[in-house]
Amino acid sequence: MTRKDRRFVSPDDVETLVLPWGRIKWLSEPGVTGSGIMTTGVVDLEVGKGHERHNHPDCDEIIYVTQGQGEQFIEFGDGKVDTRNVKSGDLIFIPADLYHGTLNTGEGVMQLLVVYQSAGPEALLKTLPECEIIPANPTIKG
Repeated sequence: MTRKDRRFVSPDDVETLVLPWGRIKWLSEPGVTGSGIMTTGVVDLEVGKGHERHNHPDCDEIIYVTQGQGEQFIEFGDGKVDTRNVKSGDLIFIPADLYHGTLNTGEGVMQLLVVYQSAGPEALLKTLPECEIIPANPTIKG
C-alpha cells in the first residue's frame, strides 16, 4: 500500500505544519489517503492565538472542538458577523466562501478536528513563508 492508499492513519504517519498560531496534521488529503473530495485534519491552537479572518472559496468546512475553548466568528455576505464562545463538543458549520476565524481564549491548547468538503484548501498553508513542515515520523512505514 502506498502513502496515497492509506485507510488507517495515525498522527505519526503524517507531516506536521507549524505556523505562528499552532500546528496542523492533515490526516486525510490527496497525498495521504488519495481522497480528492475531502480533507480532514487536527489543529492545535496555542493559548491566545488563532486563525485570522480567512475563507475557503467553493468549500464548506466543519470544525469540531475536541479540546479547550475559544471564540469563533463567521462573517455573512451581508456584512453581519456572528461571534460565539465555543468549547469541547461544539461543532461549527461554515458555508463555502464565508470569512471566519477561531481564537483560543482558554488556558491550554484548543484542539479542533476540521473537515473540508473538498481537497485543496489545505495545500495553501504549505506555501506560506511562515509555515515550517516537520516530516512524518521516519520509523513509520508507508
